[in-house]
Order: sequence, then C-alpha cells, then structure tokens
Amino acid sequence: MLNLETFPVGPLGCNCSLLWDPATGRGVVIDPGGDGAKIRKRVEALGFQVTALLHTHAHFDHVGATRELQDFWQCPAHLHGDDTFLIEALPQQTGMFGMPAIPQPEMTALNPGDRHLDLATLHTPGHTPGSCCFHGAFTKGQVLLAGDTLFRGGVGRTDLWGGNWEALEQSIRRELYVLDGATLVIPGHGLPTTIGAEAASNPFVKA
Repeated sequence: MLNLETFPVGPLGCNCSLLWDPATGRGVVIDPGGDGAKIRKRVEALGFQVTALLHTHAHFDHVGATRELQDFWQCPAHLHGDDTFLIEALPQQTGMFGMPAIPQPEMTALNPGDRHLDLATLHTPGHTPGSCCFHGAFTKGQVLLAGDTLFRGGVGRTDLWGGNWEALEQSIRRELYVLDGATLVIPGHGLPTTIGAEAASNPFVKA
C-alpha cells in the first residue's frame, strides 16, 4: 500500500505530492513545481528511490523543478503529449507572469491508462489540452491527484493557453465524478476535498 505526502512548493504554492511503497522503497513525485532542494530533502528523509516524475499538466508552476530533479535522480519525467507546446513555450509562460526562466525538461509521453506505481492515468483536458489526473489507492483509501482540473469549491481556469470550458466540464463529469465519493482529491493548489463533496456542491460543475 502506498504512502502519500503533499506540500506546497514554488512561488504559486503548487501542491507537490510524494507517493511511495515502503515495501519496495520506490516512489514517484507528482508536480514538482519548484523548490527542488526541498523536494529532494523530503524524499531523502522518507528514504525511497524516485522512479518517475509525473505531471498533471505543463504550466510553469507545475514543472519548475522538473529538470533539476530529472538530472539529479536520472529518472524519466512524464507528460501528456498534448501539452508539449506548453513546455516549448516555458519562456513565454514565465515572462507573462514576471517569473524567472525555467530550464526546459525532457518529457516522456504519458498516455491514458498508463500506470505508474499503481496509479492510473486519466486524461482530463480542459484546463490544458494535455491535463491528466492520477487515481489510485494509498494507506487511507482512494486518492485522486487532480492537478488544476478540480479544486475544493472550484475548477481549473480555462482562459490560459489551450483552455477549453466545455472540455473541462466533460472531463470532470465523465472521468472524475464517476469515482467513489469517498475518494480524496488533492488539487493542484489549496486544500484537499472529496469527489462526493464536489459532485454535490461544487458551484461550477455538479454531477
């Protein structure tokens, strides 16, 4: 059974999640959005080997430490191919927000149904064309790493590069709200929630 730990990183407080199997000593990092030294230090304290970096999407605040950690751990970084254009446009992304430039990582294709450490990849376009969520089980039950697709009382904005409201709404209804209501949702920013709570009361998309 996987262990889970989440903490904010980077100037925009992206939720970076660590999931690892204590039985095998192997794990993954999801959305290393910044503070590479902080992420490395925590992984070292927990004592597992990072086998992959997984990304819910390619906005700069979710990939800020990717190249640094990729080089340090010599592990693949996975991203859905529909967000490749965002990786290529990292200088424009950071420039628009007045942020320092980010080294461009080398990404490996992430496809719907791919499994990493028993986490299933769900393609959930809308916030970006290649947005994905990761669904699986950890010590306390089912968990969804939702990126910027679904928030506590909110959803991802669609007014940035490649955003599409209709696609976002369909992704949430078809891929997320069909999950067990008790599923813990770790959004890309802010506090956790559950699928049941959002399906019942999210003001933007209800089940």
